[in-house]
Amino acid sequence: MAEPLRVVVTGAAGQIAYSLLYIIAKGDVFGKDQPLILHLLDIPVMMDVLEGVVMELADCALPLLRDVVPTDDPIVAFTDVSAAFLVGAMPRKQGMERKDLLAANVKIFKVQGEALDKYAKKDVKVLVVGNPANTNALICSKYAPTIPKENFTAMTRLDQNRAQAQIAAKLKVPVGMVSNAVIWGNHSSTQYPDASYAVVERNGTVEKVTDIIADEKWIRETFLTSVQKRGAAVIAARKMSSAMSAAKAAADHMKDWFLGTTPGKIISMGVISNGAYNTPKDVIFSFPVIIEDGKWKIVEGLLVDEFSHSMLDATGKELLEEREEALKIIQA
Repeated sequence: MAEPLRVVVTGAAGQIAYSLLYIIAKGDVFGKDQPLILHLLDIPVMMDVLEGVVMELADCALPLLRDVVPTDDPIVAFTDVSAAFLVGAMPRKQGMERKDLLAANVKIFKVQGEALDKYAKKDVKVLVVGNPANTNALICSKYAPTIPKENFTAMTRLDQNRAQAQIAAKLKVPVGMVSNAVIWGNHSSTQYPDASYAVVERNGTVEKVTDIIADEKWIRETFLTSVQKRGAAVIAARKMSSAMSAAKAAADHMKDWFLGTTPGKIISMGVISNGAYNTPKDVIFSFPVIIEDGKWKIVEGLLVDEFSHSMLDATGKELLEEREEALKIIQA
């Protein structure tokens, strides 16, 4: 068997981690032959709860799990890790503005960026789940200058999963038959869920979703709005933010990053923008990507119509504003 891979999960006593840790530890993310050592980071007041999580992981009797390291010390948490799930953050509560969330969380990601820079492996793959994820990932990368910016990503896979579930429900097909829906921009209500490139496999053939759903109003209004506002709808119903679905999406994101995307399939990831599709540079922007040998690549040459360009402009503008606000908070 391979050498154990060290993986850190922050906010490890929280709800998302409670679902995520089992998915990771049983081999669904890094492979069925990859032993793991889990580093679990949380704040001091959560250490008793975290001990209960450690007990449960032991009681799962998972063959790949070689050790579990619970800690409230970032040095211990980030030492020699090859993958980082940065889940821990103040969750968005009902009625909370994104700027309030940004102020609460941006300093956390500065500290974690510094710890990653000093103690993690230099090829560590970092996934930021804690919101506002795109800007948190940008700040984290800023304070880890010796780690490539390409190694810091934000999670928009949850939005892609939501989009594909909405399309599957509309078409009355299993969700596994739908792929290549794209999420552009920010993981916020300005994101652009785009069905233009989505396909459905049925009866042995691959068809474009927009050829089957010849209803522009549904595509540009009902579908778009339902995906954009799905997180808020979950909060309204549960009185808490998405946890189980966020954990599944984080696992999907990291699995594809480590093991590669399926040929012909594109996924959405928040990655450092190079200005592709006339988006702002040097923000973490969600693009359609493919992954080979652990390296993501933005899918180029997709046709983007006038409506789509306006949506990309709006979400890009929000990301620039968030970046400016975050840097003010950090420098204050």
